[in-house]
Amino acid sequence: MSPSPRRRLRWFGLLALTAVVATGCESTEEAPPEQVEASLERFYTQDAVWDTCEDENSECTRVEVPLDYADPEGDTIEIVAARSGEADPDQPVLLVNPGGPGSSGVDVVVDYLDTVTTETLREAYTVVGFDPRGVSRSEPVRCLSDAETDEQRQVSYDPSTEEGLATAAEMAAEFARACEENTSEVLGFVDTESAARDMDVLRSVLGSSEQLNYLGFSYGTKLGATYADLFPENVGTMVLDGALDPSLTEEEVATGQAAGFEQALGSWAAWCAEEATCQAGTTEDDVVAAVQAAFEEAKENPQTAQDGRIVPASTLVSGFITPLYSQQSWPILSEGFNMALDGDPSMMLYFADLNAGREQDGTYSSNIQSAFTAINCLDYPRADDPDQMRTHADQLAEASPTFGAYLAYGGINCAEWPHDGADSVDTVSAEGAAPILVIGTTGDPATPYEWSPALAEQLDSGVLITNEGEGHGSYGPQNECIAILVDDYFVDGTVPEDGTTC
Repeated sequence: MSPSPRRRLRWFGLLALTAVVATGCESTEEAPPEQVEASLERFYTQDAVWDTCEDENSECTRVEVPLDYADPEGDTIEIVAARSGEADPDQPVLLVNPGGPGSSGVDVVVDYLDTVTTETLREAYTVVGFDPRGVSRSEPVRCLSDAETDEQRQVSYDPSTEEGLATAAEMAAEFARACEENTSEVLGFVDTESAARDMDVLRSVLGSSEQLNYLGFSYGTKLGATYADLFPENVGTMVLDGALDPSLTEEEVATGQAAGFEQALGSWAAWCAEEATCQAGTTEDDVVAAVQAAFEEAKENPQTAQDGRIVPASTLVSGFITPLYSQQSWPILSEGFNMALDGDPSMMLYFADLNAGREQDGTYSSNIQSAFTAINCLDYPRADDPDQMRTHADQLAEASPTFGAYLAYGGINCAEWPHDGADSVDTVSAEGAAPILVIGTTGDPATPYEWSPALAEQLDSGVLITNEGEGHGSYGPQNECIAILVDDYFVDGTVPEDGTTC
């Protein structure tokens, strides 16, 4: 996936992120709860030590895991996890991941727990969020400085031209060099499979049962599916909401997302056209045309925000996409786009800043941009051949006349990456696992609905639930139908009928 307009915050991304600190784990002499390799026993038999997080309403801990699971007696890293300060340690644990890749599960628990989970779920489980390796507090990937990141985000270029592609390649190489210089050896080990193996250690150390209970959103569905494929016998209850099909190549993911964003644009445009405050037009076609024209104008004449920063087309697109993720954010998207039409891109830049983890003081509290690139460069085969990228650009333009051009040439981001990507992508099966719920939303802009049936079909025990609606992800207090199905499954073990629709 390409780094600029395609870096993703979960649907809680319109809120600011807050940093926390954590304390560690200690070793114990108890026998492991299940049979594991002797070289891994010391990781599985840790005793979690919880201490107050910085916000004082949550508790945090650190869990030691191997840097390289092929060499478990070598270097180690620590994975940070968090739970509510009111959590009952005798309850079963539910592990949660919000997606990305690069989003923080610790932030979910510290700042957004009431938004992403229901009271019913919290009464039945101790919800634990964790930062996967390379993310935020867990041996984070570090690349450019804050000032350097700001500088790169203001560069305007068109990779469809020879000059623009050369600029993109130069920037990608600079980014890769910075990541290699400023990150520990973890840079070569932030792949999804390693993170899934970390989850099994977390299951043993933090849980009160021998099986993993898990709730994953967006990229978190790929992480959960990978875990289930590696450890099918350890799957307890698992819900994968807003599925990412792990069998897709990076190019196929980009094409699917392009189509998803175009569909979501049409839905927003139809809504906007009916609003008296919508300056973009009075019909869906007029509004879409106004968005396309604004993007094209930004390519030639980038606007300047109130804080003096330049807003190139890529940043304008990123700012537009961020509130497009949630139907509840459509009104503020309309307001921000109205401002841009009047010559002030400041609100659109604000949305793009949220997507990039930038605070108003110019600091970046999240490393989502760096982690996103680092994880994807390991997870996918490289696709950096110029001719191949141009062919893909044509496919993207066909799938999405509005956004396709800005999702193209993503392969350039990993061209100079210091570590090799995967040889191939493959399906998952998790044969023998307990029932796994896969939820897809028909109007999902980021993980198109068809990916959810595809994942449910791959999984030996997959159960598909369809949410007819808009937005990225569906479980939570705001969707009663989905919430009842998921809560009944998590709390009572009631498995919905495959193909259930809300």
